[in-house]
Amino acid sequence: MRPVIELMVTELTVALMAGGQSTRMGTDKALVELSGQPLIEHVLTRVTTLPDIRQTLLITNHPARYAHLELPTFPDVIPGKGALGGIYTALRHSPTPFVLVAACDMPFIQPLLLGYLREVLIAANGALDVIVPRVAGRPQGLLAIYSRACLPAIRADLESDLLKVIGFYDRVRVRYVDEAEYAPFDPQGRSFFNVNTPHDLEKAHQIINDTTG
Repeated sequence: MRPVIELMVTELTVALMAGGQSTRMGTDKALVELSGQPLIEHVLTRVTTLPDIRQTLLITNHPARYAHLELPTFPDVIPGKGALGGIYTALRHSPTPFVLVAACDMPFIQPLLLGYLREVLIAANGALDVIVPRVAGRPQGLLAIYSRACLPAIRADLESDLLKVIGFYDRVRVRYVDEAEYAPFDPQGRSFFNVNTPHDLEKAHQIINDTTG
């Protein structure tokens, strides 16, 4: 049997964020098809390759749309608070101390990158609250690992209507993972490609064509 502390650090909950308004797409982007499969299913397939996943949650205020995924589904604990509210909801419902948060519109998430973030978490042995990649100095807060220890700081921001995802980072222990560090696992940074608009969807199709052609 593994020591309890190892279980605490290595076991993860995965939380898929499907709470956006999709105003730029014009329809629910999580369900827009890419190569015959909804975006959210591309994400689900990639994030659930990690070992030691205790549970995969779906955070959405429209559960009926995603019933086919057969996932435990939770609406926002505090409605109307955007992506930060979704992260808070995921942490509140997580059965594990750490949660991998992933947006529903990132179809090219690289499992090797996720594996590296998990290795950083294990090496820290519980001494970190956020492990987040950065692209050109910008934290990618919707593809990151969060600790439930973040809950008080996030709650304070939600109650003050300060909804920037990274706004609470200065009050918790954050480990940034920059391009040079994650390049061996995702050299083109495709994990962070978001499909927000019809144009983005066209680009996503082109990426697939270039990869398989």
